[in-house]
Amino acid sequence: MKKRLLLGFGVLVLVLAGFIAKTLADAGQFKHLAPHFAGRCTPVSGMPGAEDITFHPTLGYAYVSSDDRRATLAGRPVQGGIYRLDPASSAPPVLLTGAFKQAFHPHGLTLFVAPDGAQTLFVVNHPEPGQQQVERFQVGADGMLIHHQSLRDPALVSPNDVVAVDAARFYVTNDHHYPPGAMQVVEEYLQLAIGNVLYFDGKGFREVISGTSYANGINRSADGRTVYLAQVVGRSLSVYSRDADSGSLTHRQTLPLGTGPDNIEVDAKGELWIAAHPKLLDFVAHAKDVSGATRAPAQVLRLKSSGDTFEMEEVFLDDGRQTAGSAVAAVSGKWMLLGPVFDPDMLRCELP
Repeated sequence: MKKRLLLGFGVLVLVLAGFIAKTLADAGQFKHLAPHFAGRCTPVSGMPGAEDITFHPTLGYAYVSSDDRRATLAGRPVQGGIYRLDPASSAPPVLLTGAFKQAFHPHGLTLFVAPDGAQTLFVVNHPEPGQQQVERFQVGADGMLIHHQSLRDPALVSPNDVVAVDAARFYVTNDHHYPPGAMQVVEEYLQLAIGNVLYFDGKGFREVISGTSYANGINRSADGRTVYLAQVVGRSLSVYSRDADSGSLTHRQTLPLGTGPDNIEVDAKGELWIAAHPKLLDFVAHAKDVSGATRAPAQVLRLKSSGDTFEMEEVFLDDGRQTAGSAVAAVSGKWMLLGPVFDPDMLRCELP
């Protein structure tokens, strides 16, 4: 009997050790990182936690989603904002949501520009603990944002990113199945693929993708026929064909990236720029450290596509000294804007 107990205990220890080793390997903790970037970067202050950034397709300026998450973690939340930044100018960023008086803690954002030039922004907002919604803004004649609508639904459990297909319809990712709490932690560490993607058809939300492994960034091709989805824990990019009439998505392929992808931006050439977390547990430690002293590496991938074939290049890698935990890399011409989840400064980079 004693031998059986010892044998059982030994097997349990081996299983647990194997699980821990797999978790560390999946999180990229055994990777050797060699920081590099062929261009040059300078910090831009005034927009802490610039978690998502997108460029206007023709006018050269970017919209930046900013929220001081360190202040929120410390129990002193401050109002977040959407800013406009021209990387080619020395002018400081301009706050566009000063007139928005509701609690505002923005996350992912998306821009739709109509044929007549009218601009609509959808922004994921976490106004209070346990509250989730998507805000719809129009860009006024003075460039300021005019709030038009707050969209709420029980299906918005843990919204992360959003992509518009027109001025009324969009897709939004739920990075978790469970709201913040113990079950969400279990979901993360057991790597449960139970997140989803919702489609808002102008009237209501419905699920269009299920079984995602931390669905994070989402974007689409310029013609609207293809949707791209980043899955952090799945360390992959999924590609879907989109039915323009129904909004339904059909899976075409999944590309393993070997890293934890965050947001996806698509440049004027149709190339994908993906900010990523090569060591996920380093990012978790960085996120939990209110002081910001614990750093996490930052990575940017560029994917060029030819049909369903993708060529991937690592454009930027930093060990956390320049920037930590980058969530987005938005590119327009020679400029790349790199936004962190927590750091007080974002990076304005000139590509080689």
